[in-house]
Amino acid sequence: MKFNNKVVLVTGGSSGIGASIAIQFSTFGASVAIVGRNQAKLKEVALKCNNPLVIVADVTKKQDVKRIVLETVVHFGKLDILVINVGTASQGSIMDENALESYDRIMATNLHAVVHLTHVAAPHIIATKGNIINISSITAMKVRSKAMFAYSTSKAGLDHFTRSVASELASTGVRVNTVSPGPVKTDIIQNMGVPKDQQATFFENVEASTALKRISESEEIADLVSFLASDSARGITGSVFVCDNGALIRAD
Repeated sequence: MKFNNKVVLVTGGSSGIGASIAIQFSTFGASVAIVGRNQAKLKEVALKCNNPLVIVADVTKKQDVKRIVLETVVHFGKLDILVINVGTASQGSIMDENALESYDRIMATNLHAVVHLTHVAAPHIIATKGNIINISSITAMKVRSKAMFAYSTSKAGLDHFTRSVASELASTGVRVNTVSPGPVKTDIIQNMGVPKDQQATFFENVEASTALKRISESEEIADLVSFLASDSARGITGSVFVCDNGALIRAD
C-alpha cells in the first residue's frame, strides 16, 4: 500500500499499537504526526519514521486537543487520516468505594477524548474526503473480565459512536471505522498495575483463552488499520473489524 501525499495523525503513538501504526504509515510514504504524553518514548518512535511531526499532548485536555489538530494542519497543510488510539484501563468492581471516580476517569480518556478529537478534526477530514479509524477492543462485545466494567462500557460506547459518526459523515465522502483488537503484546498490562512477577502467567492465560492460542503483535493491528485507511477499503464505513486470534469464538 502507498500513502504518498497523505497526512496521518496518530494518537497514543508513543508505544504499542499507536507506535506501530505511525511507523507503518511512514514506511508507506505518509506524512505522520505522532501524539503522546511521553516525550522520550515519542522521540524513540520518531527515529523510526521519516520526518514526523511529534506532538507532546494529553488528549483528555481540551486545549491540547485543539492544539494537536491545529499543529498538524499548519505543519502539513491538511489532514487525510485520523487514527484515534487512546485507552486506559484499571481493574475494579462496581462495588468499590471509588467505582464512580474510576469510571469517570476511564470514560474521559476512552470515549470523551475521542468525541472531542473527532469534533475538532472533522472539518479537516471532510475537506480531504479522508477517513477516521478508532481503536476499540473486543471487550466492547463480550465481557472478558468481571473487574473491568468501566473499560468494557467505554469501548462499547466507542463502537456505537463510530457507527453514528460514520452515518452522519457518509454524505461528505468520509469513512469512519473501528478496529477491535483482542489480546496484543503491549504495555497496557503494566499500566493496569499487574505485578511484573505475574505478567508472564497473565499472558499465558490470555493465550490459552484464544482459539489460535496466541497473542497478536501490534504490527498486526497496524496492518488492518492501513488497509482500512487505503482505497482498497473505499466501500467500508461504519464497520467494526476484529483481530483477536479467535478469542470471541471460544466458548466460556
